[in-house]
Amino acid sequence: MSNYHSIAVKEDKCTDCVVCMKACPTNAIRVKKGKAVILDERCIDCGECLRACPEQAIVPLTTAYIDLLYKYKYNIAMPSPALYSQFGKDVLPNRILLGLERLGFDYVYDVAWSCEMVTAAIRYYLKYLKSQDERLPKISSTCPAVVRLIQVRFPELTDLIIPIEAPRELAARELKEKISNKLDLSPEEIGVIYITPCPSKMISINNPPTKEKSYFDGAIAISDIYGSLLSYLKDLEEDTVLQQSSGVGIGWAVSGGVVNGLGSDNCMAVAGVKNVIKMLEEIESYKLKNIEYLECRICPLGCVSGPLTVENQYLAKSKISRLIKMFGEQSRVSDAEIWRLWKEKYFSLEKKVSPTPIPPLDRDPRVAIEKMKEREEIIKQLEGKECGACGAPDCRTLAEDIVLGKAEITDCVFRLIEKAGLKA
Repeated sequence: MSNYHSIAVKEDKCTDCVVCMKACPTNAIRVKKGKAVILDERCIDCGECLRACPEQAIVPLTTAYIDLLYKYKYNIAMPSPALYSQFGKDVLPNRILLGLERLGFDYVYDVAWSCEMVTAAIRYYLKYLKSQDERLPKISSTCPAVVRLIQVRFPELTDLIIPIEAPRELAARELKEKISNKLDLSPEEIGVIYITPCPSKMISINNPPTKEKSYFDGAIAISDIYGSLLSYLKDLEEDTVLQQSSGVGIGWAVSGGVVNGLGSDNCMAVAGVKNVIKMLEEIESYKLKNIEYLECRICPLGCVSGPLTVENQYLAKSKISRLIKMFGEQSRVSDAEIWRLWKEKYFSLEKKVSPTPIPPLDRDPRVAIEKMKEREEIIKQLEGKECGACGAPDCRTLAEDIVLGKAEITDCVFRLIEKAGLKA
């Protein structure tokens, strides 16, 4: 795994408040010399630190759309269905897609249609193709932060990730091939750009877990494009229909949207990083083996509450609910088409998701055991106040850093005061 991440710390804005460190679900942040530091091997790019930082010192590493538009001969915009939730109740998906065309893109694709196709593929897989002896539940693959969480913190569960590619990648692959053949352009001359509600899509582009190279060439934050797009929606003639999806595909913008489209009582949805971790722990303990499919989202309400969105998350969820009713909860995808595409391996992963667990205390098991004992002894010496003043999120993490030679026991302010012969 490369050390690329989709978020970064702006040191000039960091005030040593430790809020981000406390918010991180994988203990991937330390505060060193008064500045937050992200640990590559632990970070899952969930964006919780970005969401929590009161100083906006943590920023997403998405792409400036003007730079992308001038970089390629032909540009394709592929918006997350969450974009449909960001405008007033009377602004429908087709108008938003046409607005993206006016913004300067040569072609705009309704990703919600690809989501609808994948919903049908998941339903088909669960009904006809999974083996009787397969361990369940299968876990959704669409949220990159969830996939990385499993790779890092629950590596033994990687085999449970459903073997179906994320909708955005399927669509990007197909469009690159079609446009390349139609316009006689090389794939390198075509820019496929995702309009994203969260930074984690950038990590799936720069370091994809299921293929050697993503078919995307960049991702633009909804928050970065919102103002310009809003101005282009005024006085817009809707003379072309770009929207293909029903409410089934649009529903992918919210937690539970995929499960609702599957129409099965043996499927569940969970959202919010703490809830996802708790559910994965239960799967690890074989407590959910009767559930067929688990839809996991890091963001609390699904993509509509991504850290790079602009609309109130509850208003956004309400907008998607209206759109689902308006465009129908009956899929427009035929089973025959899904079967044809399945035989062509259209939905297949290029490679399985590989575990990339946090490194052990030592590669030598005997040494690792000794370090574990040392860690437990150090924990007993610490105050147990979990204050974060040491620059680590909790006492256990500090003890582990000490064992690994990355910290000192006197980093604990209480042990430092004791060493100085003062009273705390």
